[in-house]
Amino acid sequence: MKYISILVEGQTEEVFVRDVLTPYWSTQDIFPIATILRTKRVKSGSDFKGGITRYDRVCNDLNKLLQNRGVELITTMIDYYGLPKDFPKIDEQPEGDLYTKVEFLELAMEQDIGSYRFLPYLSVHEFEALLFTSPQDIATAFPDDNKTQQLESIKRTYRNPEFINLDNPPAKQISKLLPQYRKKLHGSQIVKAIGLDDIRAECPHFNQWLTIIESRLTEE
Repeated sequence: MKYISILVEGQTEEVFVRDVLTPYWSTQDIFPIATILRTKRVKSGSDFKGGITRYDRVCNDLNKLLQNRGVELITTMIDYYGLPKDFPKIDEQPEGDLYTKVEFLELAMEQDIGSYRFLPYLSVHEFEALLFTSPQDIATAFPDDNKTQQLESIKRTYRNPEFINLDNPPAKQISKLLPQYRKKLHGSQIVKAIGLDDIRAECPHFNQWLTIIESRLTEE
């Protein structure tokens, strides 16, 4: 069994790792462990978890995870949408394609952390983009509403689900149509209904991330 630590932005991603990635990778002997990013410490001493306010807190958590030599690979699952202003080279993003910008920031993060065991990944633009692989499955999770056509219309507006953009991010678009949507409750449920293989086929950056992990951890 090969272990991978994934620093995630919140509980939605934690549930996704536990309920979707873990069974998906079980046949490849890859076992992912999610750790929610700690954003601040309250007076009681417990950690408030979820969201990114400062990049140095991301670094602190990653450095702690890198101390565990029993883990083959450390990676991230944090949103490109809403990155903190102190993120490495965030003001130097090149002109051009969305993926060029995202990969530029991932490389800046990789260089900043400076470990061969670290693989950065930024969700484009956020976790909910993956759900737009199948608007039908989003709608099916809420049988009392009939929002399939509206969700399909959103998807058709963009090149692929990952391009649902910063001006109107996918989570807000889902919540506007389906106010009862709850990230932690419904996110992984919808992903499981869609299936990771279909998501990988429509979301190139997400697929690239999983492909690199699988290649590194299954190579002889």
